[in-house]
Amino acid sequence: MPRFAANLSMLFCEHPLPERFAASKAAGFDLVELLFPYEANGADLRRILGQTGQRMVLINTPPPNWTGGDRGFAAIPGGTARFQHDFKRALRYAEALNVRHIHIMAGVASGDEARETYTQNLHWAAAHAPDQGLTIEPINSHDMPGYFLSDFDLAAEVLDDVNAPNLALQFDAYHAHRITGDVMATWAIHGHRAAHAQVAAAEGRHEPLAGAIDYPAFFARLDADRYAGVVAGEYAPAARTEDGLSWAKS
Repeated sequence: MPRFAANLSMLFCEHPLPERFAASKAAGFDLVELLFPYEANGADLRRILGQTGQRMVLINTPPPNWTGGDRGFAAIPGGTARFQHDFKRALRYAEALNVRHIHIMAGVASGDEARETYTQNLHWAAAHAPDQGLTIEPINSHDMPGYFLSDFDLAAEVLDDVNAPNLALQFDAYHAHRITGDVMATWAIHGHRAAHAQVAAAEGRHEPLAGAIDYPAFFARLDADRYAGVVAGEYAPAARTEDGLSWAKS
């Protein structure tokens, strides 16, 4: 089976953030991700990770105004200064917390200028932090209308254009289902580019158990392909988090 992580922005929310680490550790997760850690003190998070013995595998840009705010700046024409400022802050957190990957969010944009801006900003980020893993993630237009990177083929083209060894695909199976309708076929085409994966049920974005996405088959395919990355549960629990973790304990 793949190595699983818990997304502490969405799971174990029965607890305050500092307590989610111990709760996830008790549930069997040695790996965690946190979408936007910027409202917490980095030193405090590092201390907690040291206490639980867990590894932070992913954080997102941008900080800090996520709730009701912008969905990134990497593809926003004229937003390069803001993007670089936010990326540097994310990088400071990543270095302090020994984060494996920073997910660079594109933002709401469209057109050739947005693509050129996106590619140039990714070039800059990859060169600015050559030892830091970076990812880009196609996000479906139903959940995030107007998001620039809403297509896996476009993601592949951008990755080829940037051609940086530290920049890879973030493969979210829930978004893949919403975008293409066929997670397994999408993985067959694009999975070799993936350095990080996330899972949730197609229905309601709850636990990755029964439903339109055959997760036992998907996990078996990852094993068959010798996928070396992490698979994070990024979903809204239908009830108490601990009651819906059988997907990670098969």
